[in-house]
Formats: sequence, structure tokens, C-alpha cells
Amino acid sequence: MRQPSLRLRLLAWLLLPMSLFVAICCWLSWRNAASVADYLQDHDLLSSAQVLSDRLIWEGNDIAASVPPSALSLFASPERDQVFLSVTAADGRVLAGRPDFPLPATRPAGPERAIWYDTKIKGAALRVVLTERSMYDLGDTEIVTIAVGKTTRSRDAMLLKLWWPSVQYLLLALVLAAVLATLALTWELRPVMRLSRQLRARDPLHLDLRLDDADLHRELRPVAETVNTFAQQLRAHSQAQRRFIADAAHQLRTPLAMQASQIEFARYTRAHRKDEDWTNRRADMDAMWREMQASNRRLVAVTNKLLLLAQAEQYDAAQANEATDLRATALKVLEQLAALADKRHIDLGLDAPEQPLIVQAQPALLDALIANLLDNALRYTPEQGRVTLGLAHAGDEIELLVDDTGPGIAPELREQVFERFYRAAPDTEGTGLGLSIVREAARACGATVGLESNLRDGRGLRARVRFRAAGT
Repeated sequence: MRQPSLRLRLLAWLLLPMSLFVAICCWLSWRNAASVADYLQDHDLLSSAQVLSDRLIWEGNDIAASVPPSALSLFASPERDQVFLSVTAADGRVLAGRPDFPLPATRPAGPERAIWYDTKIKGAALRVVLTERSMYDLGDTEIVTIAVGKTTRSRDAMLLKLWWPSVQYLLLALVLAAVLATLALTWELRPVMRLSRQLRARDPLHLDLRLDDADLHRELRPVAETVNTFAQQLRAHSQAQRRFIADAAHQLRTPLAMQASQIEFARYTRAHRKDEDWTNRRADMDAMWREMQASNRRLVAVTNKLLLLAQAEQYDAAQANEATDLRATALKVLEQLAALADKRHIDLGLDAPEQPLIVQAQPALLDALIANLLDNALRYTPEQGRVTLGLAHAGDEIELLVDDTGPGIAPELREQVFERFYRAAPDTEGTGLGLSIVREAARACGATVGLESNLRDGRGLRARVRFRAAGT
């Protein structure tokens, strides 16, 4: 699935928490504004009720209540709120106001002897304060209840007036943050766009790519370095493949040319010979066929080695690894090469524990690795020499050692001999691919290979391959 714009994603990550913060601030501002509006409304109601309470007087044996203009002036507002009053005696008589005024069941308490509550009259929402006053006359005491209610239009208008400016500031800050973030992201992503232009400007068929990371941010420099490293590895791999193809063509051209000339000579001889000449030429023909057979064997050997090397170099070769008994594979290879060692009068031996040694490897590549190491040792070891294959545990690893008593390899050449078609002794029979196959097969099996001096016999060469034991 195609990903959306990075700029939009970064902007969303920035604005989402900011929007949540603005929403929380708006809610808190609303609560604070509502608290202030409620306090002012309740204070006005209580002041009006206290003014009415002060206007209660005795008239004879009865209490009289009058509503002065000063009490009603407290409720004047542009929103034209409605005001409702109720003054009742202890016996329920209505002294002033509406007889249907809803009164609560609870009585006032606290130092102000007042309670506030919400109710409705004729569908209109009211905020009401209820207070009491004790009237004394000649030892007689009577409790008078005073209730003042007011609609909430002015309270709601005050709430909006207190809250809306804060909301406007917060929304303006959010919009400015979005604009500035967009401009900042556009500005800061310019190096990435330059990086893209650098990539587009390069010819994909040429691997001389190198990105300039001088103007990149510190966080983007690893990306450019990774691309440069990757391009360098591709370039090295491409050059190695070109060398490989050129070397392979050179190696195959010689035996193929020899075979072609020998076949042409055989055809010419058969077409132009005389019967009396056949006896004299028979020895030459036998020699020619032997040369053709040897040339064919070299050609088959080089082809098989090239195919095996290509298999080992596959990038996903390590994914086919499985638990393999290294000891059993080594014994099988030793049996295959025993005849060659006997023909060359070389002592070929095995030094390994009795129990299986399990490693993660491809059986075919592991077989080729051991076979090429032993074949290389047998080719360079003189008659009456010794080649020993050793297997041993080394911590979490299993080591495979091949010791020979040949001429050895100079330390400065031990890395070079792993290159394709390189032979330390050019006059020695072989394809020059054996150690290259060993290195690639070891890499595919997750192992490492190296060359060192033979410590077992004091002379010759030791090849050491380290495998990670299965299950570690």
C-alpha cells in the first residue's frame, strides 16, 4: 500500500497532540468561566434576597414584606431575564411573590443561612437562592423564608463572554502552529528533495553513485552513508562478476579451442588417410584421443566448479541451511578421496570425536567445502606426506581443520588464494576455483574460513573453518 506524504504524516503527528491539548484547554476554560458566571449569579441572587429580608417588618401581629426597587435593579440585564420571588411565613402563608414557587425540602444552613438550587417555572430554567430570617416581637419568634429566582440567560451570556476569547486565542495558536509547522517541514525537507534529485540524475546502468551528505541533517546522514555503502558493494560485486565472466571465458576458451582443433584434425586425418598410412598413424590417433579426453575432463571440471560456485554465491543460500552432521559428511568425503590419496602415497587421516557434530549448513555445500579443502591439500602435498582432517568443539563453535605437509602459502598470499582462478603454483593441476568455492560455501553456511601455519606437523598449511554449533 502506498504511504501518504511524509510532510502530512509529520504534520499530523504534530497537530494531533496539539489539537488534543487545545481541546483540553477549551474544556478547562469552559469550566473556569462557568464557575465565575455561577459565582456572580449566585452572589447577585443572595444580595437581592438579603435586601428583601431587610424589608420585612411587623404590622400589628402580622409580618409585611415589600419589594424595593433596589432589589430588582440587581437583576437588570440586556438579556431581559425574568425574576421570580417568594416570601412565605412559617405556617406557609405567602407574604409576597408567587404562590406556586417551587421550594426545596431541605432548609438553609451554614453561616449565610442560604442554599442555591436549580428549578423550572413554566418551562423556564431558574437559578434560585433560598434564605431564612427570624422575626422577633415581644418574645415571639417567627421564621420567614425568602426565595429569589432568576432565569439563566444573562448567566449563559456571561459564560460565553468569558470563555470565547480564550477559545479564539487557542484556535489562532493552533492555526499558526499548523502554518509554521508546514513551512518548517517544507524548509527542512529540502535536503531530502536534493537527495532525490541526486539519485534521479544518476545513470542506473553506472554504479559510480555517491551521495553528497554535506548538506544533510545529522539524522539523514546515515541514510546517505548506507546508500553509498550499498552502491560501493554493488560496484564491487559487479566488478567481481565481470572479472569472473572474463576469467571463466578465458578458462573455458582454451580447452574448447583444443577440442575443436583436435576434432578437426581427426576429421581431416580420417578423410585423407590411405589404408597403408593407418597403421603408422594409429599411435598418433591414440595420443590425440587421450588429449581430447583430458581436455574434456578439464572442461567438465571447470564447468562443475563454476556451477558450484554460482550456487554458493546465491544471496539466499543461507536460508536453505539445515541441521547436518559434520562428522558424517567428513567421513563420506574421506572415503571418496581415499583412492586419490593412496595413488599419490599420501597419509590421509581423520582426528574427530566419536559423537555426531551437528551444524547448520547445506549438505551439498558442506560436502563441496570439505572436498575442495582436502583436494587442495592433496594436490600440493608431496608423496609420503600427510593430510589430516580434524574436527573439535571450541565453545559454541565447531572447528574443522585440514593440515597438510606441503610447501605452505606465504602469509601475504593467504588472502589472495581465495580469489577465483588464482593458483599459488601455476604448474599444478587444477582450476583455481577450489578455495573460492570453500570461501563462498563457508559464507553460505554461516561459517568463517582462514589459512595459517600447520601447527600439528610443524610445516605445511592449516585451513581452519569455524561453524556455529546447531542450537546455539
